[in-house]
Amino acid sequence: MEIALEMKNITKEFPGVKALDKVSFHVKKGEVHALCGENGAGKSTLMKVLSGVYPTGTYEGEILIKGDHKHFHKIKDAEHSGVAIIYQELALVKEMTVAENLFLGNEHEKYGIMNWERVYQETELWLKEVGLKGVKPDTITGTLGIGQQQLIEIAKALSKNAKILILDEPTAALTEQEVNILLQILRDFKKRGVACIYISHKLNEVFDIADTVTILRDGQTIASFPVSELNEDKVISLMVGREIKERFPRVEPKLGDIVLSVKNYVVYDSDNSYRKIIDDVSFHVRKGEILGIAGLMGAGRTELVMSLFGAYPGRRSGIVEINNKKVTIKDTEDAINKGIALVSEDRKKFGLVLNMSIQNNVTLASLGKVSTLGIINENKEIQHAKSYLDSLKIKANSIETIVGTLSGGNQQKAVLGKWLMTNPKILILDEPTRGIDVGAKFEIYNLINKLIMQGVAIIMISSELPEVLGMSHRILVLNEGKIAGEFDQYEANQENIMLAATGGV
Repeated sequence: MEIALEMKNITKEFPGVKALDKVSFHVKKGEVHALCGENGAGKSTLMKVLSGVYPTGTYEGEILIKGDHKHFHKIKDAEHSGVAIIYQELALVKEMTVAENLFLGNEHEKYGIMNWERVYQETELWLKEVGLKGVKPDTITGTLGIGQQQLIEIAKALSKNAKILILDEPTAALTEQEVNILLQILRDFKKRGVACIYISHKLNEVFDIADTVTILRDGQTIASFPVSELNEDKVISLMVGREIKERFPRVEPKLGDIVLSVKNYVVYDSDNSYRKIIDDVSFHVRKGEILGIAGLMGAGRTELVMSLFGAYPGRRSGIVEINNKKVTIKDTEDAINKGIALVSEDRKKFGLVLNMSIQNNVTLASLGKVSTLGIINENKEIQHAKSYLDSLKIKANSIETIVGTLSGGNQQKAVLGKWLMTNPKILILDEPTRGIDVGAKFEIYNLINKLIMQGVAIIMISSELPEVLGMSHRILVLNEGKIAGEFDQYEANQENIMLAATGGV
């Protein structure tokens, strides 16, 4: 099979850090080639070299496309050579139409006048190509679901005549059905000779779609294998440099009293005050317990916990008790004061201030502990931040490191540090391991176990069923805003959870 791309001895350095150290790999025409590695292994840096984000001269090594040496001075150069990249964070303008987004930066115009007829005709063809037959070119992009937006990103890449398509964590926010659609599209691309580079922490997807797997660790190429010669345990071992015998290190709880009790709870849509998002839900969670919440996207999981944390704008009714005392939670500050903490599913939007340091982020929700009369005591702030940097094993040069420069796993640890500093009685984790690697997941699971041993009550939402099953002591399943099932750790399995989540009996 013809080699579409070769990257040879790519070395990329940042001040004080060698991000890539003589990395080499190649991708064949019509192949899906998976890149696996922990956060910080160098995957995204390597793809930024390939896509022209890091131009020629800022790195060492060679890029060859169909045997020809390439020197990309900007992103456009890579696109003209058939390279297109789709990032985990979608790069669409939500206020623009689908057609405008599809040809943004690649406009069909002459003398400054757009040829809208051609734009709309071609948009319809590309939407059909990626299975979005029901979406119209003049649809406002922000009104579409995340899965549909992801497919628009793929259509945009293909409209640039992409021969090498890079997908960086493309399914992080997709439902299972949307993932299946995406994987089928990639199978069709393979038949047409498109070379795909697939970056994902979801190893089940890697084994479903990839032909070849290359593993990076600490900026170096560790190995490349046909997927038929690998299994998940071997990939994990190569990624982290050690064997992880137990993916989900669940511990038996020492259950205490009921900490949180929710009775007949109703949450109304913030945009439609008559529509119930959560409908008459009742549940409790005890000290030292992990209560998992499962359900399909749109079931109301995030709205439920955001509302309990005082962060959802829709009106609500029902009874909430903490330690057997009825409480009213007015806002997030009130929730924090009552001992509730929420690690949001979107750490970059709701969990962190990306241009601030680890030090400033960790203390952000507990400024009262490091200040007097509104003036921050920097020595106290440094002391607290250093303690969490060490105890959570955040990989950074210092507490002054800007959070936005950290890997996903280390950003998540910084978010956890911020909320642990509030000494919560109830810790809500909404997709706590989304977009982070296996090694970092394992560390976060161990941290969760330490917290329950200290008596913290944990509510954990996860779209990954193995994670819910592997870590929870009890699981609630939501379907269309109602509790459709409740299972203890011994009776729960993927079949009965999915049956409840889809409204089955």
